[in-house]
Amino acid sequence: RPSGCSARMKVRPRPRVVVLSTGSELVQPGEPVGPGQIADSNSFALTAAAQDAGAIAFRVGAVPDDADRLRAVLEDQLGRADLIVTSGGVSVGAYDVVKEVFESYGGVDFRRLRMQPGKPQGFGRIGGAAGVPLLALPGNPVSAYISFELFVRPVIRTMLGAADVHRPVVRALCPSPLRSPAGRRQFLRGRYSAADGTVEPVGGAGSHLVGALARADCLITVPEETTELLAGSEVDVVLLDA
Repeated sequence: RPSGCSARMKVRPRPRVVVLSTGSELVQPGEPVGPGQIADSNSFALTAAAQDAGAIAFRVGAVPDDADRLRAVLEDQLGRADLIVTSGGVSVGAYDVVKEVFESYGGVDFRRLRMQPGKPQGFGRIGGAAGVPLLALPGNPVSAYISFELFVRPVIRTMLGAADVHRPVVRALCPSPLRSPAGRRQFLRGRYSAADGTVEPVGGAGSHLVGALARADCLITVPEETTELLAGSEVDVVLLDA
């Protein structure tokens, strides 16, 4: 710039996002999976999703259902976190230690939303109004990922100051008939073809079908008041690979 001139520019740091999974049943990939156990896929998937959204992500991994251990992990991570994302322990009937620890900080609420998958959700701040934001997602892998796309990704993009906070949504024709539970907005995994403007569902509606999620490049949205769509109906499609 010319001598004697000064210039200023507003910048935003990339948000630091801490990702952790909760549950004594979780084991790390590659370790033997015994009765009542399952591999921890959520912490890896959500960390990758946070990085894709533009954040600096730290994967803590699985934390057992122990109040003291969970509280110690949270206290250890608070110093470097601009946002904490957890998965597991928010469903009705889930082990109460997760809700107990989060609620002990104050300012964390748990709700049941009219959506599928991803009905149970938690949100708030750890440490009061000036604390670190927390988003507590369901434990089922598909529910956790879709919840991230709908709720966590927009937060990260907003913290970045990005113009494109939400994923793009397009209208497409679905050649297959669809069913959806009454009173729930359903997000089905799908494959979108820009060439002919069509979308096809991928896999079933189960929240554990990670393979189908891996093959999907979009989410097919079925509104709450719709229980059935005939073949060839037009639907809203959230593009994940845009």
